[in-house]
Amino acid sequence: MTDLGLLHYFLGIHATRTGSGLFLSHKQYASEIIEREGMLSCHPYMTPVEPGAKLTSHGPPVKDPTLYRSLAGALQYLNFTRPDISYAVLQVCIFMNDPREQHMHDLRRMIRYIQGTTDLGLQLYASSPNTLVAYTDADWVSFPTTRRSTSGYCVFLGNNLLSWSSKNQLTPSRSSAEAEYRGVANAVAEPCFHNLLRALHCPLTSATLVYYDNVSYV
Repeated sequence: MTDLGLLHYFLGIHATRTGSGLFLSHKQYASEIIEREGMLSCHPYMTPVEPGAKLTSHGPPVKDPTLYRSLAGALQYLNFTRPDISYAVLQVCIFMNDPREQHMHDLRRMIRYIQGTTDLGLQLYASSPNTLVAYTDADWVSFPTTRRSTSGYCVFLGNNLLSWSSKNQLTPSRSSAEAEYRGVANAVAEPCFHNLLRALHCPLTSATLVYYDNVSYV
C-alpha cells in the first residue's frame, strides 16, 4: 500500500495534530452547509434548539421536502465530530418523511448555531486507555405525538469521547424512572469497546462505569 503520510483530511474531516493529541473537525463541511442555505451572514444562536421545546407533527408542510431532507442528512454527517448537536439532529430527522414548517424553522435555527461554532470539533488525547465510563440520561415523553422518550449517552475511554447517541426509545415509558432505566440499558448494551480493545491486545482490567442522574430506582 502507498504511504500517504500523516492524516490531514479524510471524507470532509480535518485532522489537526496538537501537542496533546489529534483534533478532528468539520469546519469546511459546516461552512458549505451554511453557504448552501445562504446563511453566511446570519446572526448565530447560542443553542442548537430552543430550551424546553417539543416538536409535534402539526402545522403546514414545507414547500420543498427534498431540501429539508438534504439538509437534515448533511447535519447527520456533521454529527460525527459534533456531539453537541446530536439531540437537535435527532429532532429534525424524526420528521423527514413529513416535514412541517416548524421543523424547517428548527433546522435553520441549528444551522445558525453551527454558523457561530464552526471551530468546534472532537479532541482526541494521546493517552493510554485505562477506564471505560458511560454517562446516560433520558428525556421522558419528549415527543408528545408518540409519547416516546429520548435516550442519550456518551462513552469515554480515558479522556477520549469515543461514542455518543441520542435516539427515541422504541416503546413509550410509563414513568420517568422507566425511561431512565431504558436509557441505562441502551448505554450498557451498545458499546462493544471491551471486545474491540481485547482484539487490539489492549484489554481493560476494570468493568465499565455507568453514571445516570435519576434517583427513582436507586
